[in-house]
Amino acid sequence: MNLPVRLAGWWLIPTALTVLCVSASAEDSIRTWNFDVDLPGTLPKGFVIGTLFDGRPAGEWKVLRTDRAKSLPQVLAQLMGKGAEHAYKVVLIDGTTSSDLDLQVSFLPIEGKGDMGGGLIWRAADDRNYYLTRANPLEQNIRIYRIVKGIRHLLQNFDQTLHLNQWHTLHVVTRGCQIQVLYDEKPVFDLCDQT
Repeated sequence: MNLPVRLAGWWLIPTALTVLCVSASAEDSIRTWNFDVDLPGTLPKGFVIGTLFDGRPAGEWKVLRTDRAKSLPQVLAQLMGKGAEHAYKVVLIDGTTSSDLDLQVSFLPIEGKGDMGGGLIWRAADDRNYYLTRANPLEQNIRIYRIVKGIRHLLQNFDQTLHLNQWHTLHVVTRGCQIQVLYDEKPVFDLCDQT
């Protein structure tokens, strides 16, 4: 399984993504992905760009040096401004295997026309089958989806005022069928999906 992080439109991920993976058969482990040691202009080691329905890369993902980083000096940025509507810009992290986890990412929505914001993907079989939560300042909402064969199935929607050019945090905790999502550390979703 891959543990992806997803953003769409023009946005940034800060210097680290931290994931606590929990399983009954293994000890708890914490993994952090930090972009400060990666070469600017490249994709971090272990990250893989997903593909769109027509086979094109799902975004233009690169490490950038910026004074806007939440934790200086670098971020992972999605730079592709255009793309197919309802096609998320996806980057996957290779070599992760856990269905029960606690993951968090900070993101800075800057601009976008069809989609914008930040999100997290988990329990990914591949870049077309996964769970996704995302916050979108254009729509002023947070949503949680199950993506099957590239098609979105909305599980829940939460209307929320989301600000541009301001750092936000999405936090997902999963245990079995239970999924909890927090936005800026405030509870948004608490559901059980047994599909």
